[in-house]
Amino acid sequence: MDVTAPEIKDQPPKLTSSNGKGKRRATVEDEEDVDMDENFAPGGDADYFAEEDDEGRFFGGGLTSEQKEILSIFENAAGESVQEDSEELSITAIRRMLLRFERAVNKNQDLRSKYSDDPTKFIDSEADLDVAIKALLPLAQAPVIAYPEIVKSGTVTLLIGLLAHENADIVIDVVEVVHELTDEDVGNEDEDEESEESAEEALKTLIEGLLENSILELLVDNLPRLKESEESDKLGVFHILGIFENILGFNPELSTKLVEKTTILGWILKRIQSKTHDENRGYAAEVLSILLQDNQKNRQQFGKQDGVEITLKTLSQYRRREPVDADETEFMENIFVALCSALSEPAVKAQFLEAEGTDLMLLMMKQKLQAKSRSIKVLNHAMSGVAGSAICEAFIEALGLRTLFSAFMGKGTKKSKPLANLPPSEDTGHILGIISSLFSNIASDSPARIRLLAKFVESNYEKVDKLLDIRDGAKIRLKATDAAIEAEKQDVDEDEVSELEATWYLRRLDGGLYTLQTVDYILAWVIMEDDGIRTHALQMLDRKNQSLKDILNTLRIFHENVDDAPEALSSSDSEHAPSQKEILEGLISALDTSDG
Repeated sequence: MDVTAPEIKDQPPKLTSSNGKGKRRATVEDEEDVDMDENFAPGGDADYFAEEDDEGRFFGGGLTSEQKEILSIFENAAGESVQEDSEELSITAIRRMLLRFERAVNKNQDLRSKYSDDPTKFIDSEADLDVAIKALLPLAQAPVIAYPEIVKSGTVTLLIGLLAHENADIVIDVVEVVHELTDEDVGNEDEDEESEESAEEALKTLIEGLLENSILELLVDNLPRLKESEESDKLGVFHILGIFENILGFNPELSTKLVEKTTILGWILKRIQSKTHDENRGYAAEVLSILLQDNQKNRQQFGKQDGVEITLKTLSQYRRREPVDADETEFMENIFVALCSALSEPAVKAQFLEAEGTDLMLLMMKQKLQAKSRSIKVLNHAMSGVAGSAICEAFIEALGLRTLFSAFMGKGTKKSKPLANLPPSEDTGHILGIISSLFSNIASDSPARIRLLAKFVESNYEKVDKLLDIRDGAKIRLKATDAAIEAEKQDVDEDEVSELEATWYLRRLDGGLYTLQTVDYILAWVIMEDDGIRTHALQMLDRKNQSLKDILNTLRIFHENVDDAPEALSSSDSEHAPSQKEILEGLISALDTSDG
């Protein structure tokens, strides 16, 4: 997802106060250290009296107007020098740049230690350090030669050590540099494949160096320190979240460490609850969705930290209103995605039920807003598997069947048949998933089961006809997919066929087989349990030269490829429900007998 930075993205954070008092002085240190003149700015004309805030950030240069003008000339010359260095990043130029940075760090540390109570004595070194840090930005243009040198020289240790600097503006400078250096596109300007591999290896070396210096923990520690009411701090938070995205994009397995070793999850859950929306709130939601994706431990932590309650409360604002713009729409989408990911955990499903998530999603389904489609998707995830049984029952008790089948049939579906060769909408796919879960989880002969079956009988079996229409479309799409795969098989050696079978099966699932399996699974249940539905469905199939055997063939393919591991009834492994494979075996056996 492309996240837009705040408007000041291209403006470097300034060592100035928000009210404009004081000006930043910047110089670039020469190869030889120059001693500071302690009497550099005497007299009342100097702005010694610029205030220092409660976190030790200061904003005075202590310079006369004439001195400022002179230093401005030097500052411009320094900028040109840095630009020249960046144009030709040889190993010598890189080492000179790193040495300049090291000297700026050491000088600032010495002066801060010596004159800790007098900021006027180390303000010049702070400005030099600011420039020296920014001078590292061009190194992202030459990762292959620069990154190993950054690690080998110890610069990475010095750089990350500055994340604990007393001046938050210096911290923001460091964050900006690390964000730039860890960008996934570093060194990709070259289309040469070998160069890209070298750049990736260099990035790996840098990230490992950053991790060895506890960058994740230090970044998270700085989040509460930054005040987003200040534009520079706001951009700093944006870049910190960007670093997390960069590092997790390079190595997704680090998401577990990030959640285990830091308080990032708690910070994100607090940040997304903000009453006003901005870029950082949106970015926090995106990082949350990344952290929960395919990560069981993080999902469990999400549940333990009241993530379900928080996300439902956050989403409830979209029950009656649309997001105000594309950025807020993306925020809403990421919160829904995060919740869907978390709902794969039985404990999270239980919390979702307790927090009345089922009721909220049903209310959203009734509204013609963007949240409607997302709420259907959430219910599909919540009701799936045996752990979703209680939610299935609560769904029917809340009169969810009426809302569900109204969405399933859609407006005008009775009179106008959709084009059969078009894939079903995402909503239809999730609705089919919900219906499938209801048949898997609602007890036989229960009042809820009878109410579910009655929906397929009412209005002259219109829901059965709808299923058969969707089935026809899925078969046409699957036929085209199979034809493409058969054509590919002609160009593949026999030895490679077995290796590609799994890939081809996944393509068949995407190309119509998954929809066909879900529809035939539902049809199998309704045909087995109601004689009227059976008669009507078989008559409609016969008109298309098909029969119950076609449904059975689909279920057998489903059975051959489904996971046979039993699903835990709860977080405890002591009890298990029948696996999907076992359910299919029983269904196939019952229909096979009745067909014979």
